[in-house]
Amino acid sequence: MKKRTGKWWAMGLLSSALVMSVFTGAGAASNDSTSEFNELGTARVLIQSDSDVRTSFAEPLEVRHDFGQEGFTLDVNSDQLNQLKSDPNVKITVLKKLKIAEYIEEDQASEPEFSPAAVVPWGIKAIYKNQSLSAATGGADVRVAVLDTGVYTQHPDLTANAEQCNDFTQASPVVTGACNDAHGHGTHVAGTVLADGGGGAGIYGVAPDAKLWAYKVLDDSGSGYEDDIAYAIRYAADQSAQLGVKAIVSMSLGSSGKSTLMANAITYANQKGVLVVAAAGNSGPTVNSIGYPGALVNTVAVAALENVQQNGTYRVADFSSRGKSGQAGDYVIQERDVEVSAPGRAIQSTWNNGGYNSISGTSMATPHISGLAAKIWASNPSWSYQDVRVELQKRATGNDIKGGSNAAVGDDIASGFGFPTVQPGDQ
Repeated sequence: MKKRTGKWWAMGLLSSALVMSVFTGAGAASNDSTSEFNELGTARVLIQSDSDVRTSFAEPLEVRHDFGQEGFTLDVNSDQLNQLKSDPNVKITVLKKLKIAEYIEEDQASEPEFSPAAVVPWGIKAIYKNQSLSAATGGADVRVAVLDTGVYTQHPDLTANAEQCNDFTQASPVVTGACNDAHGHGTHVAGTVLADGGGGAGIYGVAPDAKLWAYKVLDDSGSGYEDDIAYAIRYAADQSAQLGVKAIVSMSLGSSGKSTLMANAITYANQKGVLVVAAAGNSGPTVNSIGYPGALVNTVAVAALENVQQNGTYRVADFSSRGKSGQAGDYVIQERDVEVSAPGRAIQSTWNNGGYNSISGTSMATPHISGLAAKIWASNPSWSYQDVRVELQKRATGNDIKGGSNAAVGDDIASGFGFPTVQPGDQ
């Protein structure tokens, strides 16, 4: 094992009160009182120290992820945790989990089907502004890293676009060639980004020519540790730089608590030229309820629309998290702001049984924007990720949303700048 040397900065990393129930929606159990120990009797911790604390144990501790000066993470049992806590030279933070941003309808039963209700779902037609759309196009040469529960990459509508399939939830930092999705959520999200119609019998996503990086960062219950997610963000950024390709990180997950590990990983990704898009959360219509990492200033936070017209526009779903009061009207992104909105209720997409399913949440809105960003970038390959983000904002401003609680003319805390859509010339 590599020996740790040098000064590790005490940065006050990571809240120990990450709340998962914010992102699961109605009908989900609260995890506020969840024990720091999992079913295996271990806890995930971030360690910062001037010395290599692993050598103080009879059996050396195995590092899970090394974040350099930010410290490293590992799994410990209760005795090891108590020993670490008793060392005054060690800064230890017990890590919590983030969860998928799916909204569970109280009266909605999940019933996957083996054929889609429509080749082009309502959300894809809406973002294309074409109710007669028979097929989607675009996104060539752009990679979209879907950080989720994994992806069933053998789905007929996804297999042609699956370029990477990696698992960050196992014992080693990353298991390449594996991204099994026993939940279904990640497969659904991936389909909305780039499903290619499966040769005519399947369903379309927004950008069917984009390539999929399927990164499993959440377990089969839909939750995952922040260090696994942060490591996957950095991995995607490094892959983008090494391969010389445009990449978008799409995260339909979150928590009410801010993670410095993840915030720093997103900054790292930006520095590598990667655009990061994330769900706003499902705690609406409560004000100031945007979750992290979507709440970060350098992440595009996406609110959810439903297929209902109000005041001449689509309506923001009640479950969609709202931004912070006093931050509307300025068209400036601050922390806990909604940036844009997209279809997110009753969205049909690919499922992990090779079929299709309709579910709701800002989880479903996020991949619409990730797919649109891929189309925009494919049409303008010389652009930076900042240019793509500005274009999303510009298009959203031109398609204002006035329906739903807290929605209003212009920049508002429900829909943000508005609903960005496909424009003529997009590839």
